[in-house]
Amino acid sequence: MDYRTAGVDIDKGDRFARFIASLRSPAVSSSIGGFSGGIPLDVRGYKNPLLLSTTDGVGTKLLVAKRLQKYDTIGIDLVAMNVNDLAVCGAQPLTFLDYIACGHLNEGILQDVIRGIVSGCEQAGCTLVGGETAEMPDLYEENDIDLAGFCVGLVEKEEALPKLSRMQEGDLIYALPSSGIHSNGLSLARKVLENASENLWEELLTPTRIYVSELILFARAGVLLGAAHITGGGLEGNVVRVVPNTLRPRFSWDWPVPSIFHTIQREGKIQLEEMRRVFNMGIGIAMIIPRTEEKRFLELAQTNRTKTFKIGELIRG
Repeated sequence: MDYRTAGVDIDKGDRFARFIASLRSPAVSSSIGGFSGGIPLDVRGYKNPLLLSTTDGVGTKLLVAKRLQKYDTIGIDLVAMNVNDLAVCGAQPLTFLDYIACGHLNEGILQDVIRGIVSGCEQAGCTLVGGETAEMPDLYEENDIDLAGFCVGLVEKEEALPKLSRMQEGDLIYALPSSGIHSNGLSLARKVLENASENLWEELLTPTRIYVSELILFARAGVLLGAAHITGGGLEGNVVRVVPNTLRPRFSWDWPVPSIFHTIQREGKIQLEEMRRVFNMGIGIAMIIPRTEEKRFLELAQTNRTKTFKIGELIRG
């Protein structure tokens, strides 16, 4: 026997690594293929730089991609889930690594995944510096893949978010809208929409929006006290993570909710409270804005053509 007979094709793995290294993009490091990867770090503009890191995946959204046999956007989701977590802390993402596990190395599928990852890195302004592709035929079915991402970012310590000590009753909560369901709640959505049209499933596959440029702009302008990436746990479950224990968010719930959420709720006969606990309900990022900075925040958003709307305020907890 040999390794290929056992189910692992080293030649395909090497060829896939060469494919990644061959991609022409400023978001792909020349270190691809080495034992580690990195980028030059210029900290001359920082007094007290703080290095932050995050890791996340895309969950069962991979099963949506598998059903549709469409893998060219799932890599964007993978990057988004990580870089958005850094951006809400005020950090600029710097480096990204991916981990791809599969039962069989299907080069066509994995090349699409990598193209999406590179696209996501380009949008976030970070660099793909390396990764790992693991072909494990006895652990995964032949056409299964799983993804995880890892990202490192940098922020001036004094500018890091959230600024809990400065938050007070009456501070406003503004939102950046989601591009749809993003990458959370798919286990419920898939069950509910099992027999739905392909158009609805394609809507589930809409990639997670990357908010790095908007959040870094607002953070550096000094109009943010905190921000939350709305993922598992919904709006309230994530916003409470970035406000002090003495305060809590009160939401208006009066914004237009995208139709995909109404469809899921109706088809699954899901209680409204459960919908709000599981899904983002059209909100990708929630931002805490000092009431005194509301005008400047809105002017900045308008100048940069960033859609935002008020969704609540902080009250005594």
